[in-house]
Amino acid sequence: MNFLPSLRNLVSAYQAFERYSAPDLKAMGLTMTQFDVIATLGNQPPMTCKELGEKTLVTKGTLTGVLERLEAKGILERKTNPEDARSQMIGLTEDGQLLFEKVFPAHLKHLDKAFQKLDTEQLKNLQESLNLIKNIF
Repeated sequence: MNFLPSLRNLVSAYQAFERYSAPDLKAMGLTMTQFDVIATLGNQPPMTCKELGEKTLVTKGTLTGVLERLEAKGILERKTNPEDARSQMIGLTEDGQLLFEKVFPAHLKHLDKAFQKLDTEQLKNLQESLNLIKNIF
């Protein structure tokens, strides 16, 4: 079980990322999950709930509640899928797109402050290592 130290470091790294990222999003009135959904839908055509779930880091159970709250705020809308009436197409409203255009670049700028501490080679190695982990599962 020599993977346990690596697993601990992976979890600790994600927790550190959340501690850095979440307050910035909270100041913009969003949770990390809401931001993930808005960032995924921004500048994209509407998509099904299944597609959205596959493109975000949000589980299906959590996604339903997040979509309901964002819809109630007027940030996204759901329409019947013209190709399959059993599913819905989810997209940003005009206000949602404006929100995306405001918060997405602002949050990327915030994240860039941290990631600037890594040089190009370190970023490349990090990406390769994370892909290795992802692909073993």
